[in-house]
Amino acid sequence: MATATAVCSLENYLLLPDSTMDERIAAARGALGRECVVLGHHYQRDEVIRFADYRGDSYKLAQQAARAGGKYIVFCGVHFMAESADVLSRPGQVTVLPDLNAGCSMADMAEITQVENCWEHLVAAGLTDDSGAGVTPITYMNSTAAIKAFCGERGGVVCTSSNADGAFQWGFAKTPKLLFLPDQHLGRNTGYNLGIPLNEMVVWDPYMLNGGLTPDRLRQAKVILWKGHCSVHQRFLPEHVDNVRAKYPGIRVIVHPECRWEVCQKADGIGSTEGLLKIIREAPSHTMFAVGTEIHLVNRMGKEFADEGKKVITLDDSGCLCTTMFRISPQHLCWALENLAEGNIVNQIKVKDDVKHWAKVALDRMLEIQ
Repeated sequence: MATATAVCSLENYLLLPDSTMDERIAAARGALGRECVVLGHHYQRDEVIRFADYRGDSYKLAQQAARAGGKYIVFCGVHFMAESADVLSRPGQVTVLPDLNAGCSMADMAEITQVENCWEHLVAAGLTDDSGAGVTPITYMNSTAAIKAFCGERGGVVCTSSNADGAFQWGFAKTPKLLFLPDQHLGRNTGYNLGIPLNEMVVWDPYMLNGGLTPDRLRQAKVILWKGHCSVHQRFLPEHVDNVRAKYPGIRVIVHPECRWEVCQKADGIGSTEGLLKIIREAPSHTMFAVGTEIHLVNRMGKEFADEGKKVITLDDSGCLCTTMFRISPQHLCWALENLAEGNIVNQIKVKDDVKHWAKVALDRMLEIQ
């Protein structure tokens, strides 16, 4: 991380009201011109994402990061996304994360030493060699650069919820087994969608001896799922689907594939954030949707499609926001941009060169898979 002397301490910015940030952010953007591109994930709050040059899910933003011109990429997302942007960026480009505390609880559920220990067990069991000749490792975008590099070096790939089906098919064309991490729900839903029975998918628990699995279970499995999940999407339950259908007859329930298998089976449609938007966009007017994903995106959908007579509500009335995405505020964005306008780089995300090489191999493979 490279941090120069700041124009003003972040603490001073955080004392200012949101309403004072808009003009300052716009002025800093104007001063930076084409030297800066701002990327915003769909789960960001409205006060931040309004300033994004490009908004999307992690797959779409990875594509934009790879194409970005200029010197600075300011990523309004979480740490693993900014790492991927740095990996895909060109020499001389700088990636900035406005708040370094914007992490991902799912990504934290798979630590590189745990993954290495799991792989050593698979090698010792004779299921693969260290190059990945028998098992293809696939990691979800929501993982550290070190784990992306681990997969790249062993013939594996990164995927997002947009192209997980393609990544699984790509992996099975190479080997009879997959190791998928860190989101067990996306892995299970993807495998099941491709016709793999539930009893041929097992869960590796990094906190249990031998992952909590017998050698026979490992040999019989086609997909080894890591025991991880999204704290937002795992909160949606099958009874939420039943309740919303009872309350709103005829409503369409659409959910993100990070939701539990039981929830996805009850839903009318499953899609990444981009996929969910597409379903609503292409639906007839006056259609009503209950959406199982992060609350900021659901509320934004409700506003966006209201003029078309479409009603969009959350699947769970208690609401689910991504607390780490929520950390990036207009004050953080303003602080980062004004510093860049003054030539000061703050909160730079810089992946080590040896990790960057293999992580880029895995990410480049991802961008080739539809």
